[in-house]
Amino acid sequence: METLPDKTVERLSQYRRSLNNQLAKGKEHIFSHEIANLLHITSVQVRRDIMLIGYSGTLRKGYDIKELVHLIGVILDTDQGQKIAVIGMGNIGKGFIHYLYEKRSKLKIVAAFDINPEKIDKTYADVYCYHLDKLEEIIQNENIKIGIITTPPLVAPEIANKLVNAGIKGILNYTPKPLSVPDDVYLEEYDMITSLEKVAYFVKEK
Repeated sequence: METLPDKTVERLSQYRRSLNNQLAKGKEHIFSHEIANLLHITSVQVRRDIMLIGYSGTLRKGYDIKELVHLIGVILDTDQGQKIAVIGMGNIGKGFIHYLYEKRSKLKIVAAFDINPEKIDKTYADVYCYHLDKLEEIIQNENIKIGIITTPPLVAPEIANKLVNAGIKGILNYTPKPLSVPDDVYLEEYDMITSLEKVAYFVKEK
């Protein structure tokens, strides 16, 4: 299968969460328009995404939820899972660690980094926090490929450079500071202010 578009991957993750919720309620099959209603998108978009990953349902029952969840897992996950490092142990960094720890997913945070003496050499939900000076050593020794930046914005570019030099191949930037990385590193930037302003706009319109 060819590399999927960014937005398709994003929606597949959302489909899986919603479908797992439906499984928990005892539902076994689902139609595209039902998935669309759960995610507030069009059923045409749902069908396109699911066709893109080579799956089809039946006219009478729709999609088999277990089969679809399994296929999405095959596409999004790896058998051995992927290791993650969090840089910045403020509330957001700790939140990521505890969230993924509870989920027990294929994505596992195995190291955290900070420069605050009160946070270094402590363990958070089984994740040890190292001094930032050890970043390159730990990332290479642990074969970590994903980094989450939750530091103050001003130091985010420096942290990104350190991650790239250490061999990181994917970065989630949780700061409002735009970053620049090489083409072989995938960058996802979450802008909290933009998201909040988007919500505020639609509240105003209503």
